[in-house]
Amino acid sequence: METTFTYAVPTLFGLEGLAADELRRLGLPRVQAENGRVLCQGGAADLPRLNLNLRTGERVLLVLGSFPADTFDALFEGVRALPWEQFIPDSGQFPVKGHCLNSALHAVPACQAIVKKAVASRLGQAYGRTTMPETGALYQIQFSIMKDVATLMLDTSGPGLHKRGYRAQGVAAPLRETLAAAMVLLSRYRGRDPLCDPFCGSGTIPIEAALIAKNRAPGLNRSFSAQKWAFLDKKYWLQAADEAMDKEFDGDYEIWGGDLDPQAVQLARHNASLAEVDDVVRFDVDDARSFHWGGQYGRVVTNPPYGERIMERKEAEELYRAFGRAWAKFPPGWRLYLLSSHTEFERTFGRPAGKKRKLYNGMLKCDLFMYP
Repeated sequence: METTFTYAVPTLFGLEGLAADELRRLGLPRVQAENGRVLCQGGAADLPRLNLNLRTGERVLLVLGSFPADTFDALFEGVRALPWEQFIPDSGQFPVKGHCLNSALHAVPACQAIVKKAVASRLGQAYGRTTMPETGALYQIQFSIMKDVATLMLDTSGPGLHKRGYRAQGVAAPLRETLAAAMVLLSRYRGRDPLCDPFCGSGTIPIEAALIAKNRAPGLNRSFSAQKWAFLDKKYWLQAADEAMDKEFDGDYEIWGGDLDPQAVQLARHNASLAEVDDVVRFDVDDARSFHWGGQYGRVVTNPPYGERIMERKEAEELYRAFGRAWAKFPPGWRLYLLSSHTEFERTFGRPAGKKRKLYNGMLKCDLFMYP
């Protein structure tokens, strides 16, 4: 009988519901959204499927176990009781990182050292070694201790899932790919109508929109830590890639990005080419203050400067005013989804949003302002 694993998918705050929907669409059972992460169950074959297909998850963690740990002894014994040798071979590297919250154990470096020692003790006994060489593949251990309950996990992804492999370099204050994908999904874009981003920067929103329109798995052009794991059959990665590519479709999409900075536009085109969507996305040097698009319907999904890092607050407000005047000329069939951390955005834009949704761009609290 196939082993069933528990997977944990951390997300940016506010994206848990979207990630849970993605897991359900992949057919995974027992999906449960929590603060900052989503849990589900699945077999070994689902590990590659999750890594390749998730658009809004940050990484895929394989949960080995949870247990009460309010003392260092309890932490050591709990970690040592887990079946590490089923996953980590005798040459495996197993560095440890983690966090503690609202717990008696709150010193992260001390907890790291205890976890490391306990895993080394278990593996040493299993492989008949006094010291572990750690010269092979990477098995990154993650722990979380919350309210005196420790959870131990292995990171299957390596670099975060937002690193799709198409952004060689970014412009100042780039938008994380997982958040860009979430904005497009929240706009309910399905590839049928025009999608524009007049503040496109390095092109992340239009590129994620193109991946969604083509139903292309965002992880196809990158590698993952677990591809080198001995216990996981290589055929599962090939099967997952084949399955993902079979679900792709071609179409005639109208996806556009514009930016005042010619270098940003050049970079956006380069990134679209790396993402293999340059056939469906167009980028131009353009001014959002005089932005206009033909047609009676479509959507604008965009992330203008906030006035926090790139430009001064007053400059940002002037930009919002000018963009508000441009938006006022659009036909009623258009919708706007705009992300900003500026507390006075609606006032300076010139109209209140129909709906708002709280999201986080890194540690920055933002609102997605929705104008139907």
